Amino acid sequence: MEVVPSRFVVTCQTPRQPKVSWPKSNSSGDGSIRGIALDLAAQQWSVAICYRTSEAAATATADAITSRGGRALSIRCDVSDPQAAKGLVAQVEQQWGRIDALINGAGPYHRINLFDETAAGWNEMFDGNLHPIFYLAKAVATGMKARKSGRIISFSMANADQMISQPDVTAHYIAKAGVLILTRTLAKLLAPHGITVNAISPGFIDSGSAPPEELAGMTKRIPAGYIGTVDDTVAAVRYLLSDDARYVNGANIQISGAWGV
Repeated sequence: MEVVPSRFVVTCQTPRQPKVSWPKSNSSGDGSIRGIALDLAAQQWSVAICYRTSEAAATATADAITSRGGRALSIRCDVSDPQAAKGLVAQVEQQWGRIDALINGAGPYHRINLFDETAAGWNEMFDGNLHPIFYLAKAVATGMKARKSGRIISFSMANADQMISQPDVTAHYIAKAGVLILTRTLAKLLAPHGITVNAISPGFIDSGSAPPEELAGMTKRIPAGYIGTVDDTVAAVRYLLSDDARYVNGANIQISGAWGV
């Protein structure tokens, strides 16, 4: 699976108007976040990058967007804090007028046997992968409901829907399964207001951080016979934000080359 110690949020304005996006990243190796941000910018979305620790990576992505004539800003915020998440949404709404789409990207990940896990490590998986989605979705829903329009996309992981034992990634797996349950619940609650809520579940994705020998080992486990690329996740986000996906709600798009099926 894609191992990316980061999360991101994207806020967007609807087509036919200047559009806004805002990724939040904690890792300079997160090629998926950068790829999605640049793709949205190419479609005339304005991009606000929210990060927790990787200021250099967030700034570099924002600079890449502005150098191409786009609009971008970067905001430091720890959205595992509910008040900070609420304040972040308020800040973007005040600066850009509204939030039409929220994208919650990958969160922190570590591999450790369940009985060696610490309370801090356990809590980190939920604070990084699940709780911010609830905080941010709740915060953006008010404006989206008033406008009868909005998109929310969250990243889970391939096979998180299978409810199988995961001795070495237990907390992470439970959090990612929770993302799917939360996604479907939000979809049911927000669909009457013209809002779609969907999940993307990547398998093994070459986001630029894994060494070649590790990628080679991963390939043997994938029925399709090759590793996915950032372009695959970018395409899924692009689709879910498009008018073509207006009736897609509560779905989970697995991008894994049939791994985890």
